[in-house]
Amino acid sequence: MFRRIALALLFAWLPPAQAQLPAPVAATLAAGGIAPDALSVLVLRGDATLLSYLAERPMQPASTMKLVTTLVALETLGPVFRGRTELRSSGDVVKGVLKGDLVLRGGADADFTGAVLETMLQTVRNTGVKRIAGNLVLDRSLFSPARLDIGQAPFDAAPEAYYNVIPDALLVNKNMLQIDMRSSAKQLQLDMQPMLDNVTVTSAMTLTDAACARWEDGWRLPHATPGPGGRITVVLHGSFPKHCAQAYSINVVDRQQYVGRLLRATWKKLGGGFAGEANGDVIEGIAAPDARLLAEHVSRALPEVIRDINKLSDNALARTVFLSLGSLEADPVLGSRPLTFVTAATTAASAAPDTTNTTNTTQARADMAVRAWMRRHGIDDAGFVIDNGSGLSRLERITPLQLGALLKAGQRSDWAPEFLASMPIVAVDGTMRRRLKDSPAAGHARMKTGTLANVVAIAGYVRDGLGQQCVVVAMINSDQIGDGRGRAVLDALVDWVARLGSEATREASPATPQ
Repeated sequence: MFRRIALALLFAWLPPAQAQLPAPVAATLAAGGIAPDALSVLVLRGDATLLSYLAERPMQPASTMKLVTTLVALETLGPVFRGRTELRSSGDVVKGVLKGDLVLRGGADADFTGAVLETMLQTVRNTGVKRIAGNLVLDRSLFSPARLDIGQAPFDAAPEAYYNVIPDALLVNKNMLQIDMRSSAKQLQLDMQPMLDNVTVTSAMTLTDAACARWEDGWRLPHATPGPGGRITVVLHGSFPKHCAQAYSINVVDRQQYVGRLLRATWKKLGGGFAGEANGDVIEGIAAPDARLLAEHVSRALPEVIRDINKLSDNALARTVFLSLGSLEADPVLGSRPLTFVTAATTAASAAPDTTNTTNTTQARADMAVRAWMRRHGIDDAGFVIDNGSGLSRLERITPLQLGALLKAGQRSDWAPEFLASMPIVAVDGTMRRRLKDSPAAGHARMKTGTLANVVAIAGYVRDGLGQQCVVVAMINSDQIGDGRGRAVLDALVDWVARLGSEATREASPATPQ
């Protein structure tokens, strides 16, 4: 009875939706010099709208768009969905020689690493294969086009950084090279992992007296330079502090070269060799329909992958899962099965996917899958734009009303526990681990963050002062969000919701921002 009375009093105190912002939020906006109309907010409790401020407006969501990708994937592909990598061949094995090509077939495997590749190749060796007479074939045909990265302009000034990796169906190690840098007063020593066939790393960096903690200030874009005899040299540029040790992973070697050279190096390491004219040449291709399975690897189940996507805000994984919505069918509830392609690439070994029809690309089919899910849940997709599903885009748009409706659908989902568990816990982990430590939201609220140069956003679930779960969505699109000013506004909103219903919030009055 007391709780019902308290709720009634609270609703009587709340301002009309859309009319005003809470005083702490308005004050933080003003202090940061951010225009009030740069902010859009929606706060829901059950079927009640507690706050709606410009919530019908399409906004750049940054990484809060990952909530769309991950929830739709859970409900469309299912919680036992796994990506899969396969080694296949149509050739017979005669006296230790594989009389045909060895095909590495990509299947959107989120966990495909060099160590996994070595295990798969060891399995092939264990079947008695000592030498390969044909080519090493890389099959990326699951996604159409197979190489989304080709010809695409860099998103920003750090194309070598992991957050900028553009996925394909056959990414190993996310195409990253780890460079270990250790300097003395006069010398910089470099080591590279993994080792790639005929690839080395060298430095054009100068040593400085800068602080080791500020080493990134001197970092400049590295390059992979081809040389005679098929060699590739990775050249580091800029400056590096003396008496410093750091490790940094970079994406600079073209993925065709990366996978092919890792495959050759690993096969040689295991004692394998090549025979015939091909001599282990690496080519792009498609596995023949009758190619038999020699070895395989399956990724973690989807709920584990989406934890990395949302808690760590992993763009490459989010984009891979998004493209999987347009290329793969759900696994059955129990057990697993070989990859089920929904592209034209499996109709014949020689048939290439149709890339001339933009409605037949994997990205277009993923877009349609997301919109179909939204419509099934009664969410109007007008104004909604999904580009790659990660939020690392200047095109993507969603309204707080749409994202709020999605979060409500997430509460009702059969996979609600898996979805909720994927989101950062305020003041505990993920991208929220250092925020709102002194707020009642700490340890309870689960919020996905989003950040671009001119965007900060937050979306998720906050328990209010009466113990009721609220849906909270807020986005700021402004050039004035830097130096933490935009984040402070969003934190003020989350804190306000977490205190909503307490004596402090009932005594406070909302204010219109000036």
